[in-house]
Parts: sequence; structure tokens; C-alpha cells
Amino acid sequence: MPFCRLAIANTLSNLMVPLAGLIDTAFLGHLADIRYLNGVALATVIFNVIYWSFNFFRMGTTGPTAQAVGRGDETEVWLICLRNSLLALGAGGLLWLLRGAIATAGFALLQASPEVRGAAMEFYSGRIVGAPAVLVNFVLLGWLLGRGQGRQVVVLAVVGNGSNILLDYWFIRQLGWGSYGAGLATALSDYILLAVGLGLILTSGVPWQRWPQIKARLWQLSALKTLFGLNRDILIRTFAIVTAMSLFTNFSSGMGDTVLGVNTLLLQIVLMSAYFMDGIALTVESYAGNFYGRGAGGDLYWLLLLGLVGSVVLGGAIAFTLIAWPTYFFSLLTSHTALLSQVPRYVAWLLPVLGFGGLAFTLDGYFLGLTAGRTLRNATLIALAIGFLPLALTASWLKSPHLLWLALSGLMTLRAVTLLWQVPSTLLQPIKNDD
Repeated sequence: MPFCRLAIANTLSNLMVPLAGLIDTAFLGHLADIRYLNGVALATVIFNVIYWSFNFFRMGTTGPTAQAVGRGDETEVWLICLRNSLLALGAGGLLWLLRGAIATAGFALLQASPEVRGAAMEFYSGRIVGAPAVLVNFVLLGWLLGRGQGRQVVVLAVVGNGSNILLDYWFIRQLGWGSYGAGLATALSDYILLAVGLGLILTSGVPWQRWPQIKARLWQLSALKTLFGLNRDILIRTFAIVTAMSLFTNFSSGMGDTVLGVNTLLLQIVLMSAYFMDGIALTVESYAGNFYGRGAGGDLYWLLLLGLVGSVVLGGAIAFTLIAWPTYFFSLLTSHTALLSQVPRYVAWLLPVLGFGGLAFTLDGYFLGLTAGRTLRNATLIALAIGFLPLALTASWLKSPHLLWLALSGLMTLRAVTLLWQVPSTLLQPIKNDD
């Protein structure tokens, strides 16, 4: 089934960022000195914030590309690729130039011993080299997904993670470069992925005869306004989610080490599950953009129904599995009996968080396919202000872990409800781009 094949490809590509950190952790975790492992964990917080924030280059590319494919506008398809790639390259170059200021600000907010901080700085110095490649790769992956080229995305996922493993082995195990080697390995694997991605694109039939048209429209003011408006809304939506997750962890820390440990374990499950459910959301985004571009509004209903059912089933399956066998799965993450004994008290909260979270992620993909950034932005801000903050602040005041999980459930639920409320109007008459 094309939908399932593309969903699997999307999931594999979506897992590249967390797998990069997991691969680094696996190699460094077997070194005698633990400071390398802890240093990477510390620096990875900074990279997660940076790259998650700039993921609008991927999100803001797939929908418009799919719409152009649906309209049969080949010039616009290639124009999106070139324009967004150049903007991503510029943003990545700016991150490289500001690497010192970013490091100063980031590490000032993170607590660690001098040894761990030193290892973290080494990893940061190695990995920040890859910033331009990472952002351009976001565009290339988004563009391929917009064209429905799942096979190429799988190839890039294999190349990126395969080269990272080989370079980690060489730099860490053979050359003994520690955390700097881990960071440099990840950065170089990003450039290898970029080279292969460009190769796949250049061999896919570049319409060189359209270059005069593409060049004339490259920096068209109206197109740039639409692009920046969409990316702005996606960025605000992302920061709202990051804010909720950060407050969740911060409020957990105020309830004691055990609660913080248990909530951290459960939150890791939520975040990793999100990468899998996002594979369905990305597929919905690709098809929704294509149907929108072709004016096939009738197909949007069945697409959305398939995506919503798939995401709820996946999220529910993950939650029920962990609820049924919490000790077995969570013992793979920790050996601390104090944490494992408390997990069964809170694991049931995964059901509403992943169930409604799956709905919200799929609806994100649907509205991204329609390039309805304002709808996403407003829904997330409403969910943060009404569904999360009042309950989370009360939970912090009462020191109630269950109320804190209810707040996170409220965030996911209200995001899903507010987005579902907007769906009927898009099925009757697909909404126009908003800026």
C-alpha cells in the first residue's frame, strides 16, 4: 500500500536525528571514563533545541512541494528546492559563525562538573561543523517527501546512520578522540548524507531548460513572504511545544528525585513514540499537499481518516504494551529499583498522552500539507495557555505528579480538539495559504 510504504520511509528518515545521538551514546558509553558520555548528553540538549527549532525547513518544504506536484507545476517544484536550500545554507552558515555565542549561552544554562563541561564542549566543537549540512538536509528530505519519493528517503537514512557508525568506530575506538570524535563523526556523516542526497536529486532529471524561469522567480517577494510567514508560524508552534516539555521536566524536578526520574523515563517513551507517529503525520502531509494541489478535496476525508486511525492505533498499542509489561521494558532503561517500583503508578498516563498526541501529530501533518501554518500556531498556543499551563502550575504548587501528567494530557487533547474543529471547513473548501 503506497500510504504504508511512505509512512515507513518517513519514520526511518524521522529517526535519523535521535539515532545519531543514540549511536554516539552507544560508543562513548563503553569508554572507561563516564565524562565523555555525560558530556555528549549535555551538549545534545543544545543541539536538540537548535535543530528542532530549525526543523521548519523540513516542515515548510514538504507541503508546498506536494502542492506544486499536485498542480503539475514542475518549475515551482524545483524552485522550492533551490530557494529553501539556499536559505537553509545561509542559516546553517550563520549558526557556524555564531557558534561561540551559542555555546556560551547554552552551557550557561546547563549545570555540570568541569570535566563533563569540557567533554561537552569538545563534542559541541565537533558537531557544530555540520550545522549547514543538517539544515540543507532538512530541505532535501522535505522535498523528497513532498514528491512522494520514499525509497530515496530510506537510502539517505541508511547512508546517514551507516556512515555515522563507521566514523564513530574510527574516531572513538581507533583514534581515541572521545567526545570530539563523536561530534565530528556526526557532522561528517551529515555532509556525506548531503552529498548523496544532492547526487540523487541531480540524477533524477533536473530540468535545466527551466533555469531562466527558476532564476527569475527565485527571490520573488510574494513567495518569500509566504515562505517566511509559514516558517514563522511553524517556529512559534514548535517553541510552544518545547516550552511545555521543558516546564514539565522543570516542575517534575521540584517534586523530588524519584518523581523526576520516573517522569524522565516516561517522557523518553513519549518523545521516541512521537518520532514513530510522526511518520504517519509526514505521510498525511505529503498526500494532503498533493490532493490540495490537484483540487481533489474529496480525497482529503479518506486520507485524514486513515491517518487518524493509524496514529491512534499505533499510540494506543505502544501505551497498552508498556502498561501491561512496565517492569520488563523500563528495566531496559534503568536498573534503579526505586524508579522501577514507581513506574506502574504513572505509566497509565501514556494512554491519553500518546492517544491524543497521535491525533494531534496527524492533524499537524494534515494542516502542514495545506500550508495552514496559522491554524497550527493558534491551536498550539491555545492548548499551551488553557490545556497545559493552569494544570501544570497547580500541579507544581500541590506537588502532584498525577496532576502534572493530566496537564500534559490536556495539552495533547486540546491541540487535537482545536485542530479537529477546523477540519470540516477544509473538506468543504480547502483553505488558502495563510501568512
